[in-house]
Amino acid sequence: ALELHVWFNPYRARHSAAKSPLAASHIASRQSALVKRYGDQLWMDPGEPAASAHSLAVVADVVRRYDVDGVHIDDYFYPYPVTVNGTDTPFPDSDSHARYQLGGGTLERDDWRRSNVDRFVQDLYATVHQVKPWVRVGISPFGVGKPDRRPTGVTGFSQYDKLYADVENWFNKGWLDYLAPQLYWTVNREGLPFEPLLDQWVAENTQARHLWPGFFTSQLSKPGWKASEILQQIQLQRARGDKATGHIHFSMVALMQDRDSIATQLRAGPYEQPALVPATPWLNEPGGLPPPAPLLKRESARVLIVPGAGEAAQRWAVWRRLREGSRDSAGEHWRFSVQAAHETTINTTGASRVAAAAVDRVGNLGPAHSLALP
Repeated sequence: ALELHVWFNPYRARHSAAKSPLAASHIASRQSALVKRYGDQLWMDPGEPAASAHSLAVVADVVRRYDVDGVHIDDYFYPYPVTVNGTDTPFPDSDSHARYQLGGGTLERDDWRRSNVDRFVQDLYATVHQVKPWVRVGISPFGVGKPDRRPTGVTGFSQYDKLYADVENWFNKGWLDYLAPQLYWTVNREGLPFEPLLDQWVAENTQARHLWPGFFTSQLSKPGWKASEILQQIQLQRARGDKATGHIHFSMVALMQDRDSIATQLRAGPYEQPALVPATPWLNEPGGLPPPAPLLKRESARVLIVPGAGEAAQRWAVWRRLREGSRDSAGEHWRFSVQAAHETTINTTGASRVAAAAVDRVGNLGPAHSLALP
């Protein structure tokens, strides 16, 4: 099943690669006090409430006007440090922090920065679900957590101290529907081993949200990376069962180019059959029920799916029991597929029985109806 999750960078106002001049409608033109130059880029100041309000308004507008399945933000909160001669250059937010203190605020700079990002993440989650309760909110942060919670032997960059991203806090409080930590290292990478990092995030998933680790599949063009590495990471993720219900590849380019035959091996192995997106039942309305079972109706040489009364299906889960040889052969097996809601005809070629169930907007699977074929 293919979904569309819209990606936002909530604070970056202008990338260094931008070529054209700022438009008159750009926030740096309209509200220049909210935007700071840091290094060779422009950033909205997370300490300015109007800056966060602007990003939330943009997200709400997109969710309201487009039929998206999810809202996704990346690992950029406060920007990664700009280093000059080996020393981090402070982000220029002294004025906004001073106004906060003049207004009675008591937090020191680092804690204040984290509180700004915390508030944005919490407000983002509430805003999206207020507009459309079924749209999921996901975050793909840097893959290493707080220094005091890291597994033994894990070292490296601290997003808690440098990006002011308290990811464990968001995850523990359920301010997201899925977390996709960027586990962009090999299984045996010294200081950043894949499996202990995955288990650290599993342990943090106290609200039973989706945990979908991100894989750096595009590294397959680089020395030391093979398709077998990605296949092993998928195996390790799936071994966690309902503690880690999926994964994300960065990026699609590597799959389209079939680097190191990764797409070929995925199709022949872990992706041999289609799969439903894991259900997000906590987004149901109170008292919400799974969608009703459809009716299967044989019509000449085809089978039609007739939707049941009640909640409309977003897609159909379809099973076909395929014959191998004769109808009574012990070699018969079930084959699964996913169809869009408008695809209400089941291909019965070679099948002795078919079954179908409705899937709703948050992935809940309703009861199935089956039909034997002559």
